[in-house]
Amino acid sequence: MASKAKPKTQSNEAIIAGFNELRAEQRQVANKVAELEADLSEHKLVLEALAETNGDRKCFRMIGGVLVERTVAEVSPSLQKNKEMISQMIETLKQQIVTKGQQITEYMDKNQIQIRSQPTAQSLAASESGAGAEGSGVLVANS
Repeated sequence: MASKAKPKTQSNEAIIAGFNELRAEQRQVANKVAELEADLSEHKLVLEALAETNGDRKCFRMIGGVLVERTVAEVSPSLQKNKEMISQMIETLKQQIVTKGQQITEYMDKNQIQIRSQPTAQSLAASESGAGAEGSGVLVANS
């Protein structure tokens, strides 16, 4: 009878590993969004500063690790284009976060996963009876 419980435990471990992988992917996309939002903010600040500056005035721009001298009139359009591209990328990544959240929810429903924030009397009783408490805060119910 103990041999029947062991394959289920391994299955629970695989389910939890899959769940954690989905959450990690979602976190990576969210981190990328945060990074791009910081870049977008910097672009906005620079464009605001350049808007008040004469177009003939020289400015410097870092391109591929090389500092290049240009004029404000030359740099502003490319910065504006970069800002727009960053905004589009942020929107695309936010959609990916939503899609990944839906995948996580479907995975949780399919595998009967519950997230535990704090141990409750019911979850403690379930873990003592071997109902599959695995990992930190993740509960996989046995079918």
